[in-house]
Amino acid sequence: MNKIKEYVKLSYDELMNKVTWPTWGELQESTIIVMIAALLIAFVIFIMDLISNGGLGFFYQIFK
Repeated sequence: MNKIKEYVKLSYDELMNKVTWPTWGELQESTIIVMIAALLIAFVIFIMDLISNGGLGFFYQIFK
């Protein structure tokens, strides 16, 4: 039981005193960057889906 108490105590100390937490501004910047990247990736996947759908549709019409 002492090992668990020591682990919790050391973990709390590390989180409060040794971890460098981002500022509110840094957090907002990172969130915006992640949102833009997610939208770009979703757009690329959408375009790839349209192209493959058109290509497969054309292929299926030829070999019907």
